[in-house]
Amino acid sequence: MTDLELQKLVEKVSLESFGKKFQHQAMFNARLRTTGGRYRLGDHNIEINRKMADEYDESVLIGIIKHELCHYHLHLAGHSGKHNTPEFKQLLKAVGGSRYAPAVAKDYKYVYECTRCGLEYHRKRKIDVRKYACGKCRGKLNLIA
Repeated sequence: MTDLELQKLVEKVSLESFGKKFQHQAMFNARLRTTGGRYRLGDHNIEINRKMADEYDESVLIGIIKHELCHYHLHLAGHSGKHNTPEFKQLLKAVGGSRYAPAVAKDYKYVYECTRCGLEYHRKRKIDVRKYACGKCRGKLNLIA
């Protein structure tokens, strides 16, 4: 999915679910790691985590878009768009948006296993097994994948 396709999807969801136009920009942000999306107060743009579109089906993506559009429409209407306000909770429930984004799978390259206790360590970077030991039992580590 491209940024242009995302823009059209956000505009469509806004009209169908909220009955209001989305007049700003929606884009993917590859730097988002722990959140599904973000509404930016300063310029009213919406950023969506690229992994949400790649790893999950469209229903999850639409739930995240509805969540961010709740922030958007409440803020432009002069209300607080915070998660804990009754207005936000009520609007999110009414449109069927997702309260939480699903967890993104971590992409670990290396898996180490302790020879003594069998504990596995998942790492993105390679480590020196002569220098490091198991944090639980101080046993030797072996690279298994």
